[in-house]
Amino acid sequence: MAQWTSAVGAPQLARLLRSQDPRAAELAVGGRKLPAYRGLADGVRLLVLEGRVPVAARLPAERELAAAFGVSRTTVAAAYEALRAEGFLESRRGSGSWTAVPAGNPLPTRGLEPLPPEAAGSMIDLGCAALPAPEPWLTRAVQGAMADLPLYAHTHGDYPAGLPVLRQALADRYTARGIPTMPEQIMVTTGAMGAVAAICRLCTGPGERVAVDSPSYANILQLMRDAGARLVPVALGERLAGWDIPAWRQVMRDAAPRMAYVVADFHNPTGTLATEDQRRRMVDAARSAGTLLVVDETMTELRLDEDTETPRPVCAFDPAGSAVITVGSASKAFWAGMRIGWVRAAPDIIRSLVAARAYSDLGSPVLEQLAIASLLEGGGWEQAVEIRRDQARENRDAIVAALQRHLPDWEFSVPRGGLTLWVRTGGLSGSRIAEAGERLGVRVPSGPRFGVDGAFEGFVRLPFTVNGAVADEAAARLAGAARLVATGAPAEAELRHTFVA
Repeated sequence: MAQWTSAVGAPQLARLLRSQDPRAAELAVGGRKLPAYRGLADGVRLLVLEGRVPVAARLPAERELAAAFGVSRTTVAAAYEALRAEGFLESRRGSGSWTAVPAGNPLPTRGLEPLPPEAAGSMIDLGCAALPAPEPWLTRAVQGAMADLPLYAHTHGDYPAGLPVLRQALADRYTARGIPTMPEQIMVTTGAMGAVAAICRLCTGPGERVAVDSPSYANILQLMRDAGARLVPVALGERLAGWDIPAWRQVMRDAAPRMAYVVADFHNPTGTLATEDQRRRMVDAARSAGTLLVVDETMTELRLDEDTETPRPVCAFDPAGSAVITVGSASKAFWAGMRIGWVRAAPDIIRSLVAARAYSDLGSPVLEQLAIASLLEGGGWEQAVEIRRDQARENRDAIVAALQRHLPDWEFSVPRGGLTLWVRTGGLSGSRIAEAGERLGVRVPSGPRFGVDGAFEGFVRLPFTVNGAVADEAAARLAGAARLVATGAPAEAELRHTFVA
């Protein structure tokens, strides 16, 4: 059986190689340029490590790539052999060659855990993309919930589909966005993670393929791994310009994934925003392939630049509800401590999800559901979200300015929404920077946590959670970590440089 789960065509690979930094072709050793095959091998290796070519992707035949890239077949054969020797390519007669990562490399597969409260005094935590609650709206929401609670206290308190009042409020919100929705199309869950977990249990089994954005949200990737899914990564478009629809069509055709998980609005971790045309074409591709499209909308409301137009929701292009399941949550737009999420889908899917819930958590907390319903019905939601947008915008601008001061060689595109910045670390290992940063008092997740099988080693993710002097200090400590990685200097020397100088 073939070991590859997707394929990269010769024209696509040649285009990706040409899009790399032109300086890469001028790399030299001992004053002379690298051989052509070495430059080609290094280019493919970099594409794998950055996640632009997925792990376990079948590469084109030598003759096809030679013709597309304008080099000799001998050059391609030598490059492939070098990649095999380094562990970045595997081959089998009759099955072709596919990308890999070297055996023995530790692959970060854990999610992103909150920093323990006792460590907050000595560590700047850039691990979790979560902000403090927007007051006074949290307090008002809880007070409103307490006033309504007596109406529910005489019941058993288990509502597997969610409280009717909240289901109605969420359905009304989708209808106001131009997506007619009934309460029967809504199930309330314990956060977005609970929503995705329920969908995975219902719609996929161990060993089934699930296509995912590459990169994607670390905790969801780990949830799917734990469920036994076989993840098939699909790289985002060039320069993070939304989805690469031809690549998605090819993966859906060749790998036949049962399900796909995507983030269309202010993608986590990159912040990219899929266009309306991409959304329409993605739904068409999923419907044609028989792939269930799970769309995470947890960042949808966090539009930070006023001149940014948010396209219609992905489910707008699936009026029959046969191809798209939408996941939402209050955790990013309101507060992570309010563990309320939801699923919007066709009524028959909702009924199946509700029936299966009897064997998991039975339902979400009544008091928290009442609090969110109070916000949505009383108008406080919009004002609370506006506070959240202001916080995130101010923090984003502070982090961007601090990075430009302390780490001018690091590269990123400033997102127009969301809570995260996806940063290329100037050719240094993101995993090593994360390790060194921990010793210097700044906690940051490395790029491979957001990829599949070791991709994105040259990246870190920075959330919009700090501001002012703290943002500047965080960037200074990251710069210290980068110096440690670049020079191999002892941590003690960098500690003195960072905290004394």
